Amino acid sequence: QVQLVESGGGLVQPGGSLRLSCAASGFTTDYYVIGWFRQAPGKEREGVSCISRRDGSTYYADSVKGRFTISRDNAKNTVYLQMNSLKPEDTAVYYCAEEYAFSTTQEMGAYPTLFGSWGQGTQVTVSS
Repeated sequence: QVQLVESGGGLVQPGGSLRLSCAASGFTTDYYVIGWFRQAPGKEREGVSCISRRDGSTYYADSVKGRFTISRDNAKNTVYLQMNSLKPEDTAVYYCAEEYAFSTTQEMGAYPTLFGSWGQGTQVTVSS
């Protein structure tokens, strides 16, 4: 069983940046995909970005393309989400999740229901 812990959230002004981290412990292998998801109040959880541990292939939601960058450090079992040019609509609780790579990141990244292991979440608030 893998444990996932997110960190790096906080309050930032519009246009600012944050870097989220997702540290994994316990059982994991390179045949897993790590996804970042977010949930704003009153809205459904949505896929933000996703990366394959094995080959580094990625997925980005259209709403974050060009602003967010996902990366991995397999030696540290950590995945990062660099968020630039933040907007108020990016405000949400951000979660990381892990699942076996039974499909591509493009096909998995948008669907939180495909992921079985979840962190506790970290709040990101974009406000002036």
